Amino acid sequence: MSLNPLLLAFTGASGAPYGLRLMELLLQGGRAVDLILSNPARVVLKQECGLELHGDGPAVVDTLLDYFNSSAMNSLNDQKRGKLRHFALDDWYSPAASGSGGERIMVICPCSMGSLARIRHGLSGNLIERAADVTIKEGGRLILVPRESPYSTIHLDNMLALSKLGVTLLPASPGFYYRPDSIQALIDFVVARILNQLGVVHDLTPGWPEKAQNHPALLP
Repeated sequence: MSLNPLLLAFTGASGAPYGLRLMELLLQGGRAVDLILSNPARVVLKQECGLELHGDGPAVVDTLLDYFNSSAMNSLNDQKRGKLRHFALDDWYSPAASGSGGERIMVICPCSMGSLARIRHGLSGNLIERAADVTIKEGGRLILVPRESPYSTIHLDNMLALSKLGVTLLPASPGFYYRPDSIQALIDFVVARILNQLGVVHDLTPGWPEKAQNHPALLP
């Protein structure tokens, strides 16, 4: 895995809990995270998670870390707190805006269809779109987590075009074969798939062989 900070962006699709859980686990694991939020993403975070983020930079970081530490999850110590940075949507001096920063990995979770379309067409109207454009042109790893239903032909065409460029499309589609018993388990199912793509070891969900052995009815 790259030693550069992982770039994580939230856009205005439903699914903010997926992005928050991913961020929390990366920080708990000691991974540095650079965060970008679209303006609609802030609205969704308030609607879905009761999380109000005001301002930019340290103000956003402090609010997020307080949110994590007030949850039932493990608290983040000072060393891990220092792993999170937030960049404003118009911060064109951010490392994410330039291809000179070396190898990069970027995850957009959740990814709206509007952001996906603009990324497909190379329209760098904000830092999220510019960072995605740079990741593609520099041969980095870009993972998009779309959350939309149903998909239109326009959506599918845009996703196909990005897939042909090497972008990973990982829809927020939780599975039920492992019999989840909570909303958190459904969230963790999707986040586990993202972590798998990133090569991050986790214990959120059991692997398929272990789960199939516990539930013979799941076997073909």
